[in-house]
Amino acid sequence: MIKKCLFAAALLGLALAGGCAKGGNGTGSGITVSVGDGNIPAIYPNQHVTFTATVTGTTNMTVTWSLSGTACTGTPNPCGTIDKNTGAYVAPAAVPSPATVTITATSAADSTATGGLQVHIVLISVVVTPTTVTVGQNLVQEFTAVAVPDDAPQTFTWTCTPSGSCGSLVPDPNVSGLAVYTAPASNGPVVVAATSTVQQSPAAVGQAKVTVATSRLAAGTYAFRFSGYDTGNNPVAAAGSFVLAANGTITAGVEDVLSASGPHQYSITQVLYSPISKDNNLGTLTLSLSGGPTNVYTAVLASSGILRMIEADSAGTGSGVLQKSAANTVFDAGAQTFVFGFTGVDKVTAGNRVGYVGVLPLDGSGKITGGLLDPNDNGNNVCGAQPCNVTGTYSQPNANLPTWWQMTLSSVTTQHFDFFVSGGQTQTKTGPNPLTLYAISTDPIDGAHPALSGSMVYQVPMTYDNTAFNGTSVSNLTGTNANVSLTLGTTDGTKGGTGGAGGFTGTFDQNDNGTIISVPGTKPFSYTYVATSGANGRYIFQMLGDPTKNPVVAPLPFVLYASGANRGFLVDQSSPAVMTGTMDPQPSKASYAPTELPGTYASATISNSDSSIAPVVQNLLLTSTGGATYNVAGTQNPGNQMLSGGKYTMTGTGVGTITLTAPPPPTAATNVIYAIDFDAVNSVVTDFMMMGTTSGTPSSIMFAQQ
Repeated sequence: MIKKCLFAAALLGLALAGGCAKGGNGTGSGITVSVGDGNIPAIYPNQHVTFTATVTGTTNMTVTWSLSGTACTGTPNPCGTIDKNTGAYVAPAAVPSPATVTITATSAADSTATGGLQVHIVLISVVVTPTTVTVGQNLVQEFTAVAVPDDAPQTFTWTCTPSGSCGSLVPDPNVSGLAVYTAPASNGPVVVAATSTVQQSPAAVGQAKVTVATSRLAAGTYAFRFSGYDTGNNPVAAAGSFVLAANGTITAGVEDVLSASGPHQYSITQVLYSPISKDNNLGTLTLSLSGGPTNVYTAVLASSGILRMIEADSAGTGSGVLQKSAANTVFDAGAQTFVFGFTGVDKVTAGNRVGYVGVLPLDGSGKITGGLLDPNDNGNNVCGAQPCNVTGTYSQPNANLPTWWQMTLSSVTTQHFDFFVSGGQTQTKTGPNPLTLYAISTDPIDGAHPALSGSMVYQVPMTYDNTAFNGTSVSNLTGTNANVSLTLGTTDGTKGGTGGAGGFTGTFDQNDNGTIISVPGTKPFSYTYVATSGANGRYIFQMLGDPTKNPVVAPLPFVLYASGANRGFLVDQSSPAVMTGTMDPQPSKASYAPTELPGTYASATISNSDSSIAPVVQNLLLTSTGGATYNVAGTQNPGNQMLSGGKYTMTGTGVGTITLTAPPPPTAATNVIYAIDFDAVNSVVTDFMMMGTTSGTPSSIMFAQQ
C-alpha cells in the first residue's frame, strides 16, 4: 500500500514549485485568499472533494473557483471538473499527465486576490494478503484487501480463477475487504483477486497467488525446538529434526529432550498433522517417539508454512516452532560463523535461570576456533573475565539425517550439544531469514553443565564496529518471574562518546510481573552502545532502567553478539533476572501506517519465564473498513476461543496496540505491538512482536507473522 507518507517526497516537490502557497494578495487592496482541502495527501480518480476558501481583508467572502494545469485542456477536461460557486471538485477517471492540478479561488471583491493549491491525482492501488500462500485441499483461508490512498473507499469485488476449478470464494457480508476462500479437492495454482469499486482507468486490482496442495505439512526435512514446563513446573526443552516422505512415513528422525530426569534422546517414528475445523492456518501436530511419549501440539501456520505451536497434551505447557530445513548444501559449505543465544537452568529442579550469548567460527572441517562466550548464571559470571574464549569441534553423526549435528565446546568447562539445521540462507548483507540452527545441550545437568537450548544464527560477514549499527531495531527481552519488555531503539553509528560509545535512543514497554513501565516517544531514553575492540560482533548496550522516574533508574548493561546490522542475541551482564532475547532490525521507511497491517497473522508465545502464564497460539484477523476503523478478530487456543470486538492502532514509528475484548487472552487484554519486518513491494507489515500491558497482569512475549 502506498501510504500518506509515501506521497511526501512528491508533495514536497509540488510545494517547492509553488503549490503549497495557500494565499495571494490583491494589488494594494489588502485582501488575501487561502485554499484548504482538509489535508488530503493525494486525490484518487473520480474522488469528490469540496475545497474551502478563507478570505481576509474584506467582508465579502465570495470566491470563484477554477482549475488549471499543464494537462488541463480539452473537453471533457482531463483534470476533472470544479463547481465555480461551491468549490466541489470531481477528479477525472484517468490520471492526467502530468498529474498535478492547481485549484484556484479568486476573490469576488478583488480579482487580483487569489489563493492556489496544487493537488496530485494518483491511481488507487489494491493489496491482497496473504500475497502468496499454500492452501490444503478443502481447507479454508481468509484473504484481506486494502485500497490506498488511505481515504479511498474500502469496497471491492472479489474473483477467483480459474473459475471452473479454483474452489469457492465468498465475500464477507459486513467487511468488503474480507473474503473466505475454500480450496478445491485437487491440487493446482489459483489466483484470488480483489478489485476496487472505484471506477478508474486502469482498474485497481490486487492479487494473491495460491497453491492448492494435498497437505499443509508437505514432504521434506524439518527442524523444531520447544521450551516449557512439565506438570511439576520444572523447565523442559526439546529440539529435533525429521525427514517426512511423500507417503507420510518418517525415514529418519531424532528428538533431544531436557527435563527433570535429565537429557534423553528418542527416535521419531511418526509425525501427523491434522487441520482443525478445516482451517488452513490451524491444526494439531503429533510427534510419536520410540520408547518415549507422544507429543501433541496445537499449531498455527504462517503463509510461509512455518508452524508455531503450544503443547496440547497432559504432559505440561510450552511453546515452540517447526519449519522446513534449508537444503543440505547450505550449512557447512566452507567456513561459516554463527552467533548464539541459549537459555536454561543450572539445576534439575528449582534451578536458577541461565543465559548464554556468544560467537562460534566453524571452519568447514569440523573445528571451532576463536569463539567467545558471555554467560549469566543468576547474576554470576561463571567463567572469569568476560568474554570467555571458546574452542570446539562439530560433526555429523547420521548421514540419513543430514540436519543433525553434534558439537563439543570447551571453555571453563566442556559442554556437549546437538544442533539441527533449520531454515534460512547464508547472507552477504543483513536481511530476513538468515540460516538458523536449533541447539540443545546433552550433558547430565549440574552446576557446571546447565540445561541449555536456543538458536544459532549465521553471522553476515562484515566489519562489526559502531558504524555497523546505524539504524532502528526492535528488541525483545525475557527475564526471571515474567519480566518481559519490547524496545524500539535507534543507534547513530558514531563512536564519539566516552570509550568510543555511540548513541542509542528510543522507547520501550516493560511488563515486570504485572508492573508496567512505558517510556514514550515524547520522553525517549538516551543511552549508549559500543563495539568491543577485536571481538567479532560483540557489543555492550545500555537498556531498560527508567529514565522517567525521579530519581532516574539507571539502565542495565547488556552484551549483544551481532548476526548482522542491528541484529543479534542479548543477555544482561549481571542481574539475577538474567534478561535474554534478540534484537531485530526494523526496516527503514518514512512512516508506518495502520493500513499496512490488515491480514491474517499466526501469533504465538515465543518466550515465557513463568510456568503460571499459559502459552497461547492465535490466528489474528486484522481488517480495515475505512474511516480509520481498524478491527481485530480471530481464534485463540487452547480452547478454540473466538476473538471479537478487538481494535488495533499503529503509529508512524511502527509501534501500536491491540486490544482484545472477547475473550481477553490469558496474557493480557491490552497489548503493545512493535513492527519488525516489512514487505516493501506490497507495503505490508509482515511480522510484529506483541506483549501484554494490562496493569497487574503478567505477560509473555508473542510473535505474529503473516
